[in-house]
Amino acid sequence: MTAQDKTSGQGTTGRRVAAGVAVAGAVGLGLLALPGGAGAAPELPPVSAEELVSSVLTADIGAFDGTVELDNALGLPALPGMPQAADGDSTARVWSDGEGRGRVQLPTDSGERTLVSDGETFWAWNSEDQTVHTAPADGGPAERESAVADPTAAATEALDALRTSSDVRVDGTAEVAGRAAYELVLTPAASERTLLREVRLAVDAEHRVPLRLTVLANGSTEPALQLGFTELRFGPQDASLFTFTPPPGATVEPAPAHAGPMAGKPERLPDGVEPTVVGDGWDTVVVASGGDLAGALDDPSREGRGEGRPNIDLSALGTPVSGPWGSGTLISTAVASAIITDDGRVAAGAVPEQVLTEALGQ
Repeated sequence: MTAQDKTSGQGTTGRRVAAGVAVAGAVGLGLLALPGGAGAAPELPPVSAEELVSSVLTADIGAFDGTVELDNALGLPALPGMPQAADGDSTARVWSDGEGRGRVQLPTDSGERTLVSDGETFWAWNSEDQTVHTAPADGGPAERESAVADPTAAATEALDALRTSSDVRVDGTAEVAGRAAYELVLTPAASERTLLREVRLAVDAEHRVPLRLTVLANGSTEPALQLGFTELRFGPQDASLFTFTPPPGATVEPAPAHAGPMAGKPERLPDGVEPTVVGDGWDTVVVASGGDLAGALDDPSREGRGEGRPNIDLSALGTPVSGPWGSGTLISTAVASAIITDDGRVAAGAVPEQVLTEALGQ
């Protein structure tokens, strides 16, 4: 559950999917944010952008524990049956033994979610409904859920996915979680079509691991997305933190293939729906189709609009659009856009409308 665990062994496809989830802002896939806040800029030895990038991608964070603050202010609309990232602030506690075992505790509105990886099995405990979901600890739900509260993983994945399509520079220093850090900035190359202006990584000066990920949109000086530590301690952890025994009376079942902790509860994409990634870098688009996606967009309070077509009143969320790919509704924010087609497909990314329509046409 460390940054190294998540980036090691991933192929090109895995990195593109990670970029789609971490950067796209896709409706139904969710994003997280963290408010800024930092002390005076510390004085540090000069370092080149190339050297800093290389050291981040090869860093071994080792054992640690810390506190992560999460704040989503993207204002994405909620769609029935689709996992969402709720607006607002929350705090998570994270622990790692540096060897693939970890623990995350996420408060919810009326309880807590506990995520534990013991090296072989991933456990996701939800106190609200007394359920425990299990999965292999080497991927799938384990990586997606634990990455939500792991700034080192999220930032390293973003860096790995975006660096080849970015202009990269070091922009001074910062203090994050009481630690001195370099500010590494990735700006989209001229060929990239995106709504985003830049991604900033605060990189720990000593351990060279990301402490905070910040995303800024075009036309705004306020962060659109941040994820980072407010407290962080390096060193050995109590081994008992990385074991889990289901509480008495808990229901234990396999984790759904698309499970996720969006909004603090285990929502998932409908059965048979497989998100795919079109493009790469900053203009990545995530497209979801198949299975019962149209059914997930169905609202029984309204009369049906035809077989395979969503019933919810999408006109209240966006504007009608059409093209060779069909017709649907465009939903836009400052940092992301999505098209929900009348036949139940969803295309989303941190991109303009034209990039979405091109992805739907493929």
